[in-house]
Amino acid sequence: MNRKIFVSAKEVAHRAGVSRSAVSRTFTPGASVSEETRRRVVEAAEALGYHVNHLARGLMRNESGIVCLIVSELDTPYRASLIRALTRQLQSASKVAMLINTDRSDNSVDQALRQAISYRADASIILSGMPDKSITELCVKSGQRLVLINRDEQRDGALRINLHDREAARRAFIAFLRAGCRSFAFANSDVGTPSLMAREEGFRAAGREHGFEITIERYGPTRYQSGVVLAQRLLTREARPDAIFCANDLLACGLMDTARHQFRLTVPDDLCIIGFDDIEQSSWSSYNLTTFSQPVDRIAEEAVSWLAQPILSDENSCKLEAQLVWRGSVRGG
Repeated sequence: MNRKIFVSAKEVAHRAGVSRSAVSRTFTPGASVSEETRRRVVEAAEALGYHVNHLARGLMRNESGIVCLIVSELDTPYRASLIRALTRQLQSASKVAMLINTDRSDNSVDQALRQAISYRADASIILSGMPDKSITELCVKSGQRLVLINRDEQRDGALRINLHDREAARRAFIAFLRAGCRSFAFANSDVGTPSLMAREEGFRAAGREHGFEITIERYGPTRYQSGVVLAQRLLTREARPDAIFCANDLLACGLMDTARHQFRLTVPDDLCIIGFDDIEQSSWSSYNLTTFSQPVDRIAEEAVSWLAQPILSDENSCKLEAQLVWRGSVRGG
């Protein structure tokens, strides 16, 4: 079976009895073309199965419309929701998303990004703090525009989107304090991304401001199973905490299950827990987790709208607020 050859604009023009430029104007938003010509071109295009070659058209303007999404932990609930929001916004802006998975530690990420650059990707959006800074260097050297989400590096001509993580951590501490808690811990992973460390440092600073030392425990990836281990470490201490702020909801879910089923603690009477991200599972009745909601739709809107603007030489930054979602894992919530 022979591979079908794409129908050309020239063939559409011949069938419709119009010029090649008339076909181009018909499929160019805002271009001038008579209604009769438009009708004939559209009918011919539908009969032949013609589709506009946006890649070729874009390359003539030195644009491909391709935006790379450079992602780690893409199978986690929060990351999946952010990818969903970004791809929806990109599609609405007539852009094409190309996904690059950065979970592997070898040079596969570098190779994948170089491949994307060879397709003339216009921009890259880096969705986490995990990829090495050399990745951003490669993007910049290739002439791509760059959006950095939850990263701390300075980069001229790039947009940085971050949350007020320290302020959220302070609010978490105050919530625990008002619930009558007096022994505080922070459960973190070993990943050490800027956003996770900002939450840890903000929670520790809020504790010291009110005369309390915060117990810090870190372990493994930012996953459910790490929350299990963190619970075992924190809840076997001689001075067991009665309030734990978790770096994200997956850690909180693992920690909560272990606290209830292995240590027979009641949440929130014996132990108050706050998470971060507001993933779908946090609202399930089995968790009913008080948490901070990341504004994923707003993050996506800011990223894509900035890419549509003229290139600016200075670094641009956007700070967004995570909203506290009260549920039942904190007394009084």
